[in-house]
Amino acid sequence: MRVALDTGVLMAVLITTNTPPDRIYQAWREGRFELITSDWQLDEFRRVSRYPRLRKFLRPTDAGRMVNSLRSQAVVLTDLPRVDASWDPDDNPILATALACEVQYLVSGDKRDLLTLKSIGGVRIVSARRFMDILNR
Repeated sequence: MRVALDTGVLMAVLITTNTPPDRIYQAWREGRFELITSDWQLDEFRRVSRYPRLRKFLRPTDAGRMVNSLRSQAVVLTDLPRVDASWDPDDNPILATALACEVQYLVSGDKRDLLTLKSIGGVRIVSARRFMDILNR
């Protein structure tokens, strides 16, 4: 199964433990699904991890280790198709990542934008809690 994780879900892995995002990340590390990401998302992740308001919750070294892990173990797309499907244009690159690799699930915590789409193409957009239910079937 191919899966894309929204950047917010990846951030939550570094900030919280034993939560659905953390358990999803561990499931990927155990080889339970194939993780799809992109150069765009890794750049966004590095940028967001440096926000001053997040500095008190995560260490830059942890963010760097995660980027290195994703780069070496996930499928990393370099070219993304143009997608204009979200009300928030900042969400379109993660949708493009999901569509370009035909993932089955895009996992997000973005209740205002991404999760309201429910699906795009053949990609189901689900919350981390819902994806944990799917993994545990």
